[in-house]
Amino acid sequence: MEVILKEDVNKLGHRGDVVTVKDGYGRNYLLPGKLAMEATPANKAVIEQMKVSAIRKSAAEKDGAAELGAKLNEVVLNFERKSGENNHLFGSVTSQDIAHELEAQGYKIDRRKIHLEEPLKTVGEFHVPVKLHREVTAHVQVNVKSDAPEQTADDAQKEDDTVFKSTYTGELPDGRD
Repeated sequence: MEVILKEDVNKLGHRGDVVTVKDGYGRNYLLPGKLAMEATPANKAVIEQMKVSAIRKSAAEKDGAAELGAKLNEVVLNFERKSGENNHLFGSVTSQDIAHELEAQGYKIDRRKIHLEEPLKTVGEFHVPVKLHREVTAHVQVNVKSDAPEQTADDAQKEDDTVFKSTYTGELPDGRD
């Protein structure tokens, strides 16, 4: 099936391209999602006119995306999650979480434009790419922190000593037998 792309589709083509795809992919994904239209002779004539306006529209979108990208490069998002041993999170920070936090700060970004290889599952600082346009990618800094209070070395040593004493002597730390 030949289709004309109305939007950029990852790993398939750019807006205005005529591409050949499997029938099921075209009928079940591209056409209902308004990402493409069938490549009939009438639609091909219309697409030539659309290409001229698309070039102007793409230039305007690129300028807007570059402006937004400069602002997003300065954004720092902080997430606090429960964590276990070795700072491994019990949940994760996903692209949807990042999109919600960006929206809370006033940036309306579709979660599909946030490119995480896999959800963030450890505590730390990450730079997450956000693809705003075909040629513009911004990077948002994401800090993931543990919600557990930090344990100092002295507290940890006291806790270890108490556990050792109770197992060695058979006494409980509060004086009970």
